[in-house]
Amino acid sequence: MITYEYPLNERIRTLLRLEDLFEKALYFTAADGPTEHHGALVTLFDILEVAGRADLKFDLVQELERQRQILLSFRNNPDISEEALSGALYEIEQSSTALLAMQGKTGQYLRENEWLMAIRNRVGIPGGVCEFDLPAYHFWLNRDAAQRRRDIEGWTAPLLPIRAALAIVLRLLRSSGRPERQIAAGGNFQQMLSGRTAQLIRLRVARTQAAIPEISANKYALNIRFMVPDIDMRPKQSESDVEFDLTYCNL
Repeated sequence: MITYEYPLNERIRTLLRLEDLFEKALYFTAADGPTEHHGALVTLFDILEVAGRADLKFDLVQELERQRQILLSFRNNPDISEEALSGALYEIEQSSTALLAMQGKTGQYLRENEWLMAIRNRVGIPGGVCEFDLPAYHFWLNRDAAQRRRDIEGWTAPLLPIRAALAIVLRLLRSSGRPERQIAAGGNFQQMLSGRTAQLIRLRVARTQAAIPEISANKYALNIRFMVPDIDMRPKQSESDVEFDLTYCNL
């Protein structure tokens, strides 16, 4: 199955982008090649850009506290495992503490590193980080892989509390809904929300179906149009029925 996610507000959109960027950064960091480590550094700059919103930490702390209060209401419920509940509460409390310990503007320590900012300024220029443009960066890329990895991990580590917090929030969000089997007749599907609230819509489509969902939604209705890729991946409207799982997620 292929999962497609569609955020319905800017906060969830930001969290999904950061989740994707952190995964890429950690993947590239774990490799040994200078090309992969360059990719890790470029992705770190993207994280800095997205996470730079002044209210991101506050939003995460606020949401974690709200989820903590919800979980506390399940204390002494015979249908809820006390061990699992205590583990979830501990994870939330640890994450909140780490977020609150982050001082100043997110990633300010990176902005104060002139060497990194010189690279960041050149990254947006096509071919702007060639060895003749940034010889000091070329030297760093030719250092031992373990040393480069330690450097990248050191630059990334102060941002990891954000990754841990958004992982909790997105996990709770994704588990909040139940999938419903739907059929898009002739590749089209529309459903009135009728007062139903959602922050994230998830679609799961079988890999064997050559169907790409184009999703649009507002507080009144959800519209999905399934497209079929042709030989050069330019989608065209599907004329066949498409089966898929639809989940509305809301915290």
